Amino acid sequence: MSTLPNCPKCNSEYTYEDGNLFVCPECAYEWTAESEQEAQEEKVYRDANGNVLQDGDTITVIKDLKVKGSSNVVKMGTKVKNIKLVDGDHDIDCKIDGFGPMQLKTEFVKKI
Repeated sequence: MSTLPNCPKCNSEYTYEDGNLFVCPECAYEWTAESEQEAQEEKVYRDANGNVLQDGDTITVIKDLKVKGSSNVVKMGTKVKNIKLVDGDHDIDCKIDGFGPMQLKTEFVKKI
C-alpha cells in the first residue's frame, strides 16, 4: 500500500487520489505531485518590494516595530546587516545594534 502525502494546506492525513490530483477532504485543497515537489525544492524569500533576499544581505526596516515583551521600538530606517533566512513564522534571524538577536518578517523590510 502506498503512502499518500499529507495536505500541504491543513496537514490532514486523510488525502486521496483523484486521477493525477491529490485531494484533501477536510479543506478541499487539490494539488499535483509535480507542484508538491516544486514547493519543496526551495522557498524564495522576498522583501516588501518583491526583491529576492539571500543570506548575508543588508536590509532596512520600513516600519516602526514594537519589540514583544519590551517597551522598546525598532525604528523605521534601522539598517540590519548579515541576515540569515530561516523557515518559520518569522523569516529572518539577525542582530540589531542596541537590541541584540531578533527575528523579523520579510514583509517589514526592504533590501538595500
